[in-house]
Amino acid sequence: MSDRLRLVVVGAGIMGTNHARVARNVPGAILVGVIDADLERARAAARGADVEVAASIDELTTEFDAAVIALPTPFHRGAAEALAARGVHLLVEKPLAGNVDDAEAIISAAEDGGIILAVGHIERFNAAVAELPRLLDQPIHVEASRISPYSARIGDGVILDLMIHDIDIVCSLAGPEAEVVDISGVARSVRGSTEDIASITMRFSTGLTATFNTSRLGQQKIRTVEVTQHDSTIVADLVRQDITIHRMTRHEYLSDEGASYRQSSVVEIPFLETRGEPLALELAHFVQCVRTGSPPRVDGAAGLRALRLATAAVAAVHSV
Repeated sequence: MSDRLRLVVVGAGIMGTNHARVARNVPGAILVGVIDADLERARAAARGADVEVAASIDELTTEFDAAVIALPTPFHRGAAEALAARGVHLLVEKPLAGNVDDAEAIISAAEDGGIILAVGHIERFNAAVAELPRLLDQPIHVEASRISPYSARIGDGVILDLMIHDIDIVCSLAGPEAEVVDISGVARSVRGSTEDIASITMRFSTGLTATFNTSRLGQQKIRTVEVTQHDSTIVADLVRQDITIHRMTRHEYLSDEGASYRQSSVVEIPFLETRGEPLALELAHFVQCVRTGSPPRVDGAAGLRALRLATAAVAAVHSV
């Protein structure tokens, strides 16, 4: 490996173009290539004479150490297996794959190749999400809402496209030992063949419950995670990257004379030190993991867990 990690981006769509933009300024890394079957799109993403563009992995002549796979989901497995066999470290955009079998194959290829495998669940690098674990104290219920305006370019339903982010967040909060023992929900398809609105409830073996409300028919962008605990409610706004904590200090009661006393509460807004563009933080973390050999925040197992549960959620709403 050279002094700087030599990085290529595979796929020059919206996410690939963003990765290429961010990679130019990530400490310890250098963008050396952009790969896309559409060479004009690859050149637009590369935006530099020192960055090689190619139509395929095999056509790239520049040597590289790591790759971001930002291809359409059905192509993740083929690209990941080919690169892992060459010893190339991988950051694979979410979802890890289009189905569980392909995801397991990618994980197996990474293990055989002895490489770092990270999955691009970008919300884990949102300052509000990163702070949540420190504030938890025996959480009872989590409610996640993810609302977006409609986009015709997305073919997946909202569960695999949007809700999977929140499933991954809740799983990280629940812990690796917590298993989902029940999934139920409803969904509606309004503008296409896949679900546009979905509401899913999950129950974990630890007793934690979670509700996921997702829609791509909204008129504004909403990203919130609300955690109910015995003594507080924590509200994380992922758009603003902030957290508000509500604590009850006095409950309503009646005195012997019949006077009524209302409840009062305290609102806390903790200062978050890690604000920044989540994509830049994610890519910097991946580079650091490759250089130090440390495990990624979102590894293959976490990506597989989120995909497995999202797939089960899709099955649950279509069985109703």
